[in-house]
Amino acid sequence: MKKINDLRDFLKVCEEEGEFQRVTAEVDWDLELSHIAKLSEEKGGPVLLFENIKGYHTPVVTSIFSNPRNMARALGMPPESTIFEMSKRWVEVTEKTAGIPPKPVKTGPIMENQQTGDQVDILSFPCPRYLPDDVGRFYGTAVSHISKDPESDFVNCGTYRMEVLDKKSLGIFFVRGKDVERIAQKYAARKELMPCAAVIGGDPRLFFLSGSTLPWGTSEYDVLGALRGEPIEVIESDLTGLPIPAHAEIVAEGFINPDPKSYRDEGPFGEYPGYYSPGRQPRPWIDVKRILYRNQPIFWAELIGRPPSANVNIHALDKTATLWTQLNQMKIPGICSVCFPPASGRFWAVISLKQMYPGHATQVGLAAFGTVTGHYAVKGVIIVDDDIRADDWDRVMWALSVRYNPATGTHIITGTRASPVDPALPIGQRVIGSQIILDATIPYHWEKKPKLCELDKTVVEKIKKRWGELGLK
Repeated sequence: MKKINDLRDFLKVCEEEGEFQRVTAEVDWDLELSHIAKLSEEKGGPVLLFENIKGYHTPVVTSIFSNPRNMARALGMPPESTIFEMSKRWVEVTEKTAGIPPKPVKTGPIMENQQTGDQVDILSFPCPRYLPDDVGRFYGTAVSHISKDPESDFVNCGTYRMEVLDKKSLGIFFVRGKDVERIAQKYAARKELMPCAAVIGGDPRLFFLSGSTLPWGTSEYDVLGALRGEPIEVIESDLTGLPIPAHAEIVAEGFINPDPKSYRDEGPFGEYPGYYSPGRQPRPWIDVKRILYRNQPIFWAELIGRPPSANVNIHALDKTATLWTQLNQMKIPGICSVCFPPASGRFWAVISLKQMYPGHATQVGLAAFGTVTGHYAVKGVIIVDDDIRADDWDRVMWALSVRYNPATGTHIITGTRASPVDPALPIGQRVIGSQIILDATIPYHWEKKPKLCELDKTVVEKIKKRWGELGLK
């Protein structure tokens, strides 16, 4: 596998392996681009590079992670690897090291061009409008927002949608309680502006790490270094003081006034559950002071919404890896595998468990909800026995059919933290939700357990040796 240092390296790999298509015909940034990409994604299509955007010279790339094959390539794994296998690799790599911090450098490709002062114009880049009821154009759907805790050296990289309010302003949707919102509160207490940088491009793995749920104080840059096997190169900005990826495509730098009195209306937008977020609401916004960009930059845009989409695949990968890691850190015995099925996004997890004592399955379910990953927006955890792998959805459904007793295997927890874009909750009441454990295991304490139908192992081995003789594929 070729070394991937930035977005351009990754696109070359995709092109060489037949997972890439150039679109040379003129395409409108207003709905047409997104609709073409969505229809292609629903057919399992390749990465698309739109080279002729109406009114622009900058190309737009989409659909990079809309299928797991490219996520595997980004992790240096065979393209046929499943999200489960990728997550397992992620867990193994990151548990071997506490992370590899970024490497400061003096300059890099991102410094090739800049807009400052009156030159700053976000709309000089082809920010798309994605869906008919979106309020307008969005700069940030495949973006990493960089901020820094004012009380420590902790650098946070997060993905939050960014609406173009005007040529120098980006509305940004912070979720209450997320690391970036905690950082913003600290700046508010100090009555200071919050420096930030909105990064497009660079190492593509930073994008799906930016959507991950890491514990407070763990920088996504450090985990990226572990996955890369070497540090990412960053430049300390002379404007914001933030470490900016040296090989990014575009970076919008500026400041957020964290005082709610300064907020501006933002939204609605078609969000990752496949429904629109609530209407326009006052939210923070970035006062963009400078835009850095490479020569001939590539604008990266990812479609949100119902599956298939890059968003749900990324959620499935990073939530599986982070939940699995955090459960391992709790030292609870017997956890065999973990999986967030892609279609569920971040809402449902499956855990395979080798039971060792009564109440073990309930303990694991409760522990999952107590992790950094599991406490936010996760609605349910399904626990299955160790003869079923967590990503084997057909077997999981079988276990729910024949091992799950609703009267004794259901545990509902109320008063939990919900997602503000969860359409299953009433608009305006999306702060508190509920969670459920579905215990689809054979109870450990049963003295008499049902006997499973299994093949004779000796006969199976004999048949395997005769497989070719039998003319079977």
